[in-house]
Amino acid sequence: MELWNNTEEILFFKEALKHFASPEQLFYHLKSGYYAYVPKGIAAEGQTLQSRNSLIGQYTEKWCKSLFEPFAKELGLHAVNGVVCEELGLSKKSSADLAFCKTNEVLQYADNIKLIFEIKMSIVSNYKYHDADDIELVGNYKQHTGTPSLFRSDSMLKAIGKSINIRVSGVSSTRIPIIILGNSPINYSYIKKVDYLKTSGVIQGFWSLNPSLFTDEFTNSPNFGFVTIKKKDILLEYLRNLITEEQNYFSSMISKNKLGEIISIAYKEKTDILRAEKFLTLIRN
Repeated sequence: MELWNNTEEILFFKEALKHFASPEQLFYHLKSGYYAYVPKGIAAEGQTLQSRNSLIGQYTEKWCKSLFEPFAKELGLHAVNGVVCEELGLSKKSSADLAFCKTNEVLQYADNIKLIFEIKMSIVSNYKYHDADDIELVGNYKQHTGTPSLFRSDSMLKAIGKSINIRVSGVSSTRIPIIILGNSPINYSYIKKVDYLKTSGVIQGFWSLNPSLFTDEFTNSPNFGFVTIKKKDILLEYLRNLITEEQNYFSSMISKNKLGEIISIAYKEKTDILRAEKFLTLIRN
């Protein structure tokens, strides 16, 4: 599989039209024809299109599993859609879109989950529908009135909120990396936020899987909270680092005196690993 691009978007429309959707569920029906988004300078004619959201959401979750499955296998793991884990606050109604797990099951214990993905992908460019075999590219995301993928504030806020819910679910969540997957750039107003979320350890990154856009906008944020994945071998490198380098999230608001006391106690341990473990135990208590 390739990374996300316009060909993948056209394939989604063709597959949807062939198997499970009508043109009215996928396109705006304007006077000038059927469009994926309302082109700039053309009236929306009072239309809103919500039916496509769930369809593209289901499609991209399966697409991501297909893309990531070989990487998971190489790391000795399974790529699983819709993972449920009560320990992490992942219910059937709010499951993990995709996760790397030790076993190939939807119901998981936290100890079996090695990596969690939240997927916020959508149709990015604009297309005109002529018939089921003729979907025409008519413009990029700057030439229509829609707000796709990670460009949407509500998508960003939902992803951040769900990630925080996982992080505060208990000690089991502190060692599991969380990645937000998209296929667009992010809004400039979120650059500092994504970098802070990464450096503070809440979320390990917002990744765009659409390298065809990296020349249009910034490729990465300054501290790499947002990155555009340009090649599949880079993706594997990132995944391997997240899986093999044991990390721990910790967060607290305590006085400097108390913090100094914790550091002094932890420093008495014999090795760096033991000092880290002692520090994490003390700061959580």
